[in-house]
Amino acid sequence: MSRVRSYRDVDLAVANGENIAAGMGLTESTACELFDAGIDVLTGGNHMWDKKEGAHMVRTDERILRPANYPPGVEGRGWGVFHGRSGTPYAIVSLIGRVFLAPVDCPFRWTDEYLPSIRKETPCILVDFHAEATSEKRALGLYLDGKVSAVVGTHTHVQTADAQLLPKGAGYLTDAGMCGPTGSIIGMDPQGVLRRLLTHVPVRFDVGTGEPEACGVFLDIDPSDGACRRIQPFCMTETEMRDKETWKMFSDL
Repeated sequence: MSRVRSYRDVDLAVANGENIAAGMGLTESTACELFDAGIDVLTGGNHMWDKKEGAHMVRTDERILRPANYPPGVEGRGWGVFHGRSGTPYAIVSLIGRVFLAPVDCPFRWTDEYLPSIRKETPCILVDFHAEATSEKRALGLYLDGKVSAVVGTHTHVQTADAQLLPKGAGYLTDAGMCGPTGSIIGMDPQGVLRRLLTHVPVRFDVGTGEPEACGVFLDIDPSDGACRRIQPFCMTETEMRDKETWKMFSDL
């Protein structure tokens, strides 16, 4: 993230953190490594509690958000207001889908109930929608168009080619993509994944090897009304991130 900031004027950096500990869950050391690198907020997903240490951090660190539409009684918080380097307040909301995932509370009705009060604090609202089905992500994007600044999907680890500004001013991307090793299968070593698919025998998945790559998206949000003015995805290897020529393709918004 520090390298990104050397080329781009990033006001607030948000990353999904549910798989930062060797491909599943989070730990204090991996979370702190990202915070030290310049990430401001970590959003969540269905693997938030896979590591016991991670569950403790969800309860105690306000920079770590778990999906807001988990049922009442779940520890941690699902959204918060964070100030960028410019002083602009941004509301970051973590939500999780229900199609092909656990039947948690409805993310659509959650936004009906809570967005009005969130908008009283700031018009700049970014939603990380951690969901499996493209249709569910697209549906929430259109449902929240005009109510939030952007809806960016996570969970499927592959960046989609549908970054756009929706009709009422919200930025939208079905999936931001993966930060992990190139040549892997959504982060995991291909041999273990292929063996499980071919044999249906339980196999331990190990993190893949190869040059790291980072995928994400830049959002230009107007602080006066929260509208997204531009959305620009990026996906590059570590080598490319070190190359100034590569960054010319990602000129400032």
